[in-house]
Amino acid sequence: MAAAAAGPGPGSGPGDSPEGPEAEAPERRRKAHGMLKLYYGLSEGETAGRPPGSDPLDPTDLNGAHFDPEVYLDKLRRECPLAQLMDSETDMVRQIRALDSDMQTLVYENYNKFISATDTIRKMKNDFRKMEDEMDRLATNMAVITDFSARISATLQDRHERITKLAGVHALLRKLQFLFELPSRLTKCVELGAYGQAVRYQGRARAVLQQYQHLPSFRAIQDDCQVITARLAQQLRQRFREGGSGAPEQAECVELLLALGEPAEELCDEFLAHARGRLEAELRSLEAELGPSPPAPDVLEFTDHGGSGFVGGLCQVASAYQELFAAQGPAGAEKLAAFARELGGRYFALVERRLAQEQGSGDNSLLVRALDRFHRRLRAPGALLAAAGLAEAATEIVERVARERLGHHLQGLRAAFLGCLTDVRQALAAPRLAGKEGPGLAELLANVASSILSHIKASLAAVHLFTAKEVSFSNKPYFRGEFCSQGVREGLIVGFIRSMCQTAQSFCDSPGEKGGATPPALLLLLSRLCLDYETATVSYVLTLTDEQFLVQDQSPVTPVSTLCAEARETARRLLTHYVKVQGLVISQMLRKSVETRDWLSTLEPRNVRAVMKRVVEDTTAIDVQVGLLYEEGVRKAQSSDSSKRTFSVYSSSRQQGRYAPSYTPSAPMDTNLLSNIQKLFSERIDVFSPVEFNKVSVLTGIIKISLKTLLECVRLRTFGRFGLQQVQVDCHFLQLYLWRFVADEELVHLLLDEVVASAALRCPDPVPMEPSVVEVICERG
Repeated sequence: MAAAAAGPGPGSGPGDSPEGPEAEAPERRRKAHGMLKLYYGLSEGETAGRPPGSDPLDPTDLNGAHFDPEVYLDKLRRECPLAQLMDSETDMVRQIRALDSDMQTLVYENYNKFISATDTIRKMKNDFRKMEDEMDRLATNMAVITDFSARISATLQDRHERITKLAGVHALLRKLQFLFELPSRLTKCVELGAYGQAVRYQGRARAVLQQYQHLPSFRAIQDDCQVITARLAQQLRQRFREGGSGAPEQAECVELLLALGEPAEELCDEFLAHARGRLEAELRSLEAELGPSPPAPDVLEFTDHGGSGFVGGLCQVASAYQELFAAQGPAGAEKLAAFARELGGRYFALVERRLAQEQGSGDNSLLVRALDRFHRRLRAPGALLAAAGLAEAATEIVERVARERLGHHLQGLRAAFLGCLTDVRQALAAPRLAGKEGPGLAELLANVASSILSHIKASLAAVHLFTAKEVSFSNKPYFRGEFCSQGVREGLIVGFIRSMCQTAQSFCDSPGEKGGATPPALLLLLSRLCLDYETATVSYVLTLTDEQFLVQDQSPVTPVSTLCAEARETARRLLTHYVKVQGLVISQMLRKSVETRDWLSTLEPRNVRAVMKRVVEDTTAIDVQVGLLYEEGVRKAQSSDSSKRTFSVYSSSRQQGRYAPSYTPSAPMDTNLLSNIQKLFSERIDVFSPVEFNKVSVLTGIIKISLKTLLECVRLRTFGRFGLQQVQVDCHFLQLYLWRFVADEELVHLLLDEVVASAALRCPDPVPMEPSVVEVICERG
């Protein structure tokens, strides 16, 4: 009994309960409760408001299924003070009211949903009832229609068979009527010039007439049609041979003749012959534009004329030929290719003649546009006539023109460089002619460098048009590889720099050739220009070229270091030649001054000779000139008495030995021997030593050449007492000024010592002048 009062166990069903309906009520509530939890998204075993992780069997859990109010109140009374109890009461009242409000809202919402569902079900019942009535009526109507259709088909079955037979007879009669009327129809079409309609009529009736030609009536119709068709073919051939119409009309004539059964090979030859006549007329028109009069149009207009006339006509001919004579196979295709190859070659020759006239112009924009249109126009015939190789030939022409333009720009750069040199020559000569100062070397160098660089940039910009993205042929492998690397970089830029170096080196020829007429200042300027190219300009220009043309070709190119080394070698040769030329000029003055004077009968020196003053003036001018373009350079430490040293025949030990009191006739031989022995132990002076790129090195080389020439000239003369004293005065004067220009003043001292000593050796009565007197004369001079 207690078990029964506690309710059914977990395994018992509704039918096992002794109470019956009273035991089923909790089960229905649990089902309804489960459905509500499922509707509102509550998981099984959880209730809204209960925190996750709490014990579901806790009797003090307000939201738990096993909540016990007495246990909960006992717990609150034990654990909470009065204030907290009051707060709990207040909070519980608030929650109860909130739950009541939520419950009411839920009930109202469910009630509305139940009402809407009830209305929907009621409407569905009404709609389905009407639909069932309509379906019943539709089934009845379909049955009636089926019955009527069956009775009509049974009634009209015989008539349908008779109508079908009559329709077949009618169609046959219409065909027979067409056949009987065919000769008159063909005649009328021929008279009206509707050749296409006539051919279509003949094509429709040909098979029937051939099939029933054994019947006399059909045989007569066929004979009449053949006569009319022969006359039609004759007229079409006449019209085709006249060639007055355009390519579409010619193609239509050939198509009609082929439809009439004319031999295709003969029509093929005639079609190409007529096409040749039209295209040759276009070629003659283009050739007339290239004649001496009237003047040829610009290259863009010429290529437009050729593209729209000849190339457009060739495309029409090729398209019509392939459409008409496709059945000819490879033989017909080869015949068309040979035809296009021959006429295309003549057209390309005319285009090349016109393009050759543009080689003298400096503007590439019009030429590139013309080449672009020429190349674009030949895409279509190149695709239609791949065997003729028209596209490849057009690409070769464009590449050849591009190479020629590179050569033209290279010649332009060379001419610009030679023009700059001519301007420099005129600027250097103009002041001497007009007696006034001209532009300095530094300014001339800056003008030449900027002018050449601007010409290089202009040439790069001009040839860059060949690789522009909008140009149709710029994506060809040649223009992305060989043109950029071997053409522009190597052929144009590297070729010009090397040509410039070669032109500059040509001024280093022997004095009897170009070098004799070359102003020394020009040699100095060119040397500095090549040195600047080695230090900066070559690297800048090649980097600019690589950036603009994006060199992607794998072909070997000239390294920057190699080109810089060539420019530096050119600069060194020019500067060395400048030293030789300037040294030769001063040497010539000294040589003439020694050779034209009678040193045995000369008077006692009272002044420094004018030629020595001229030597100092020219050396000072050269120092100023070189200083305009080159840095000072490094000098050895100078002694404090460099400007006070006086040359004497007794200044060296060997000279003191020679002029000792024990002078005998055999002394000169012994003195020469001592002099030669002393030369073995003295420092050797290399007159033509390499020249460095600085002012001191240049002046040292010039002075060494000049003083060495003076020494050699003195060795060929014989001097009297006053002649020796004049040499002593002149050498002291040179020493006063020349030591400032050289890297090592001892070099000047040694050479001038040699000059005075050599003069003393060649003097029968060597009586030197007092050093104080020499100084007074030089100061006064």
